[in-house]
Amino acid sequence: MARVAPNPLCLYRFRPYLQASHSSPSLLNSTFHYQTKPRKFPAVSCQTNPDSSETSTPTEKEVLEPGPVSDDTKREDTGASQDSGLPEFPNKDVNKRIAVVSLLAAAGLFLSSRLDFGVSLKDISVAALPYEEALSNGKPTVVEFYADWCEVCRELAPDVYKIEQQYKDRVNFVMLNVDNTKWEQELDEFGVEGIPHFAFLDREGNEEGNVVGRLPRKYLLENVEALARGEGSIPHARVVGQYSNAENRKVRSAVDPRSHG
Repeated sequence: MARVAPNPLCLYRFRPYLQASHSSPSLLNSTFHYQTKPRKFPAVSCQTNPDSSETSTPTEKEVLEPGPVSDDTKREDTGASQDSGLPEFPNKDVNKRIAVVSLLAAAGLFLSSRLDFGVSLKDISVAALPYEEALSNGKPTVVEFYADWCEVCRELAPDVYKIEQQYKDRVNFVMLNVDNTKWEQELDEFGVEGIPHFAFLDREGNEEGNVVGRLPRKYLLENVEALARGEGSIPHARVVGQYSNAENRKVRSAVDPRSHG
């Protein structure tokens, strides 16, 4: 029997582990498949042709670190956020101011229309002083003879009302309706033929003059001013304008004996 000498390099030969005689075919196949299976790594490709129809899906998202924001950028962002929001509405203070201004304007319009157009002969006659009281209180007096149907009387009513409001604390204003039979004696005493007829009496009740019909407002105003100052005469003592004929009056009896209407 021959002696087997060892390998000078001290290397022993071993049989291969994967030999067909000792391993099953399925194990070989699976082992070989595992060892030869390629590993996939993410690849980054650049698209050189921007017009290419092929699209690529990015596998990673680019993350930008926040940096310092300039003041201009902040202002732009603030303006954009304000513009993109809902429309601003006036605050409560603005609404209150608008309401106050509207109320004042409406009140002024009402008063102006009341003074210029809304004053009627009936309003003036109701506010007028009774004739007997005017003759006894020691003030000068303006007596107006009028009628509800008198066009000129209605036309002059706003001017008469304004002057009355200005001088009523110094001068008496009396309204006598010519349709009332109670004033027949006064119609004859003052010689009333046309209306409106304004008689100007001094403090003792003596007539200083009269103005009849439609005339400029200054005639009535200057006469009343002279009475208020206590002057012995009036600047317009005998002036006649366009008037309504007193003979057209509709005679009626007074319901109230103290009525001056």
